[in-house]
Amino acid sequence: MSRRAENDAPLPYALVARWHEWLVTQALPLWSERGFDPRRRLYHERLTWSGTAAPLPQLRLMVQARQVAVYCRAGLDGLYDHSAPALDHALLCLDTVERLYRHADGGTGWVFSLAPDGTPASGVRDLYAHAFILFAYAWAYRLTGAPRYRRIARETAEEIWQLFALDEGFRDCVPSTNAVRRQNPHMHLLEACLALFEATDEGFYLDQAERLVTLASCRFMDPRSGAVLEEFDAAWVPLEPAGRNRVEPGHLFEWAWLLGEYRRLAPDTQAEDHLHAMAERLFAFGSTEGCAPDTGLVYDAMTEDGVVSAHSTRIWPQTELLRLLCRRRKEAGEGGEALLSSISELFFARYAPAQLAGGWIDRLDEGLVPMVDHMPASSLYHIYGAAREIVCA
Repeated sequence: MSRRAENDAPLPYALVARWHEWLVTQALPLWSERGFDPRRRLYHERLTWSGTAAPLPQLRLMVQARQVAVYCRAGLDGLYDHSAPALDHALLCLDTVERLYRHADGGTGWVFSLAPDGTPASGVRDLYAHAFILFAYAWAYRLTGAPRYRRIARETAEEIWQLFALDEGFRDCVPSTNAVRRQNPHMHLLEACLALFEATDEGFYLDQAERLVTLASCRFMDPRSGAVLEEFDAAWVPLEPAGRNRVEPGHLFEWAWLLGEYRRLAPDTQAEDHLHAMAERLFAFGSTEGCAPDTGLVYDAMTEDGVVSAHSTRIWPQTELLRLLCRRRKEAGEGGEALLSSISELFFARYAPAQLAGGWIDRLDEGLVPMVDHMPASSLYHIYGAAREIVCA
């Protein structure tokens, strides 16, 4: 279903057609067929370059949840009819995940990972993984309207606050291995709360989203550069001296996107102008300091002073920039077709070459040489987020 405003000009046909063909005829079928294990009713974590499963000693909750969310969204976006096997696989997986990960060791919350025999491999409770299982339930509920999915999401949300909440923000995991606090799981918890609010209209989720946005504004954002810092101590002080803290440009684009989502879902917020300014600073810093000047590819990491500390480039930051460019084009009337097209060309030439037939190379070094020998399923979540903005706009 189209989500474009009437006064929006369409994206170039060739750009949309290329993404549609790759996504619908190659990527989604690959990961719902070869990427799904019908015996265990779970998704494989990785595939080899030839498209066969690459066995691992653990299956993480986060990966299962991401795959479920992708296929539920694809169904809602009209890329599958509601009887498609890919949607059946996603819902079968979600029910299997609930049975095998939730309270699997008798404790509150969801275990981090499973062993090949289906028993818990790690009983750690991980905030990042819990955020993604919430995200999966949000999209499964929107797809099916099944009350059970809404109920489990709310129960899980309440367990999250019970397990992880601090006086300010959340701990990363239980049991905690150190006092380091990270912004990343908070970002994805915000994403899940926004998805659940849109799915259920329960004010609880928007209230939690507001608290997370406030935390980000007060603690995560470097006031000098406007960048999001990655790691903090127990008092939310940046872990390194000024100018030496890790910044991931891809997360700047994700945060800018999520602040836009929050503004869309809470349009009467008194902080509207402040949040818009935050998002603009994130985009400006990420796009000027965090991208290679010759290719436009997004670097893996830099400091808040803009000093690039990792010239390698993963696939997911490229897709986060693509997604944000689509939003800016729709909201502000910015053109951006040239940049969208150039990044897309690099995506298909370097990260998703034709011989992988719907697969991808997750990371390239500074010379654009692959740094991995497999295809991780977890990248599909990021890729689909960008692709739907192009294909379903």
